[in-house]
Amino acid sequence: MLKQFLSRLPRKTPKSDSDESYRADPSRSDDSPRAAGRHNRTHGVAAASNAAKRTSSSAVFPASTVSVIEPLVPFKDVPSSEKMNLFVSKLSLCCVSFDFTDPGKDTVEKEVKRRTLVELVDFVSSCGSTRFGEPAILAVCRMCAINLFRVFPPNYRSNRGGENDDDEPSFDPAWPHLQLVYELLLKFITSNCLDAKVAKKYIDHSFILRLLELFDSEDPRERDCLKTIMHRVYGKFMVHRPYIRKSINNVFFKFVFETERHNGIAELLEIFGSIISGFALPLKEEHKIFLWRVLIPLHKPKSMGVYFQQLSYCVTQFVEKEPKLGSIVIRGMLKYWPITNSQKEVMFLGELEEILETINMVEFQRVMVPLFWRMGCCINSMHFQVAERALFLWNNDHIVNLIAHNRQVILPIMFPALEKNSQGHWSQAVLNLTHNVRKMFAEMDEKLFLACHSQFKEEEAMLNAAEEKRKEAWKQLEHAASLQPVIGNTAVLVSPI
Repeated sequence: MLKQFLSRLPRKTPKSDSDESYRADPSRSDDSPRAAGRHNRTHGVAAASNAAKRTSSSAVFPASTVSVIEPLVPFKDVPSSEKMNLFVSKLSLCCVSFDFTDPGKDTVEKEVKRRTLVELVDFVSSCGSTRFGEPAILAVCRMCAINLFRVFPPNYRSNRGGENDDDEPSFDPAWPHLQLVYELLLKFITSNCLDAKVAKKYIDHSFILRLLELFDSEDPRERDCLKTIMHRVYGKFMVHRPYIRKSINNVFFKFVFETERHNGIAELLEIFGSIISGFALPLKEEHKIFLWRVLIPLHKPKSMGVYFQQLSYCVTQFVEKEPKLGSIVIRGMLKYWPITNSQKEVMFLGELEEILETINMVEFQRVMVPLFWRMGCCINSMHFQVAERALFLWNNDHIVNLIAHNRQVILPIMFPALEKNSQGHWSQAVLNLTHNVRKMFAEMDEKLFLACHSQFKEEEAMLNAAEEKRKEAWKQLEHAASLQPVIGNTAVLVSPI
């Protein structure tokens, strides 16, 4: 089996075969993983023919990049002038894929590939001042494409939308090799020996899009590696930055408006958190549209708890950079307020407090009426965590200051909710917090507080009178119906016992 594994190594071909054909048709880079897959599946039949071997190897690498150096030779045993050729040769060796679902299958070959990947990582980490040429860049991209770019099996657990945080994460059995490939790609991209102007031909839009597709992996280790790599790609290849932002936006759009299923939303938002922190002021219209059309609707899915921290960070970054966006964000949150989901409601209240800490007076006044109407509903919630979290807003000095300056509008909205709670909420903790907030309002403006209290009593008396009137009307109807004779199939009003 080892001989068959080594027989897949590229052979030297005539100089007339060059990589111009690859450069002339860049779309072939998309097909390289599939071409490699077909080669691996048909290798048993083609192994009998040397010509077939040369053809299959050239399907993975252009002929001009193929080296005749034995790939198992250590880097320290070859002269400096040949190390880059050996690097390409070892990359060629690592283009062979294995089945990791059977641990006892191809163990020797898997170990050879693992050791070779370790050598490659060490070489890239200590390449010195040697620049990576186009053949080396192409070989790295091809090797990474063959090993990394794959279609994930169906995830039946995703039907639940990721709501259950107790689900055990799924780990890829090929991770011992995948981890080394990701480490190699990361060190290669961050290496000072890599010229971004040259590498952008191969680390192109297609390559980046395939990397983004891998964020749907169930393995959290893989998503973490991808997050770090995408950070570095965004930092090094400035020409690709608009495309990366657009592609991530498309992932968010599909998640929110179509599937509500994706494993990597938290990691993608973490990447965007770093991107947003680097936005220059004043913010471009493109970035404001991203806030309104992408980040705000991301509050809608049921699985928001999985990525809530990253989403909240992104939103607060926008408000900190441009405080006038605070009212836009609050209106959006009120639009998607989770009335029937108490856990999400608690998260919304936490994010709302962070936004109110950075909002200015003008923006606060624009949204205070609908905002505190919603706060009144939260305070009256039978779920004690929702009521407590809403009342905790009055522990924030900045928010209390905003409320104090606008108490003429806010107190009449909040007083009925506070009074209702104080008259009989089942939770003692909520009762205590409600009494504290009532006391705080009374100290702010006692005259206004008494006026609201008097108005509340009048409205309560009117409601009680209307209720009594309604009951009396029903009694009269019942009495009138009881005096009517029963004829045929006429419905009979039965008085309660």
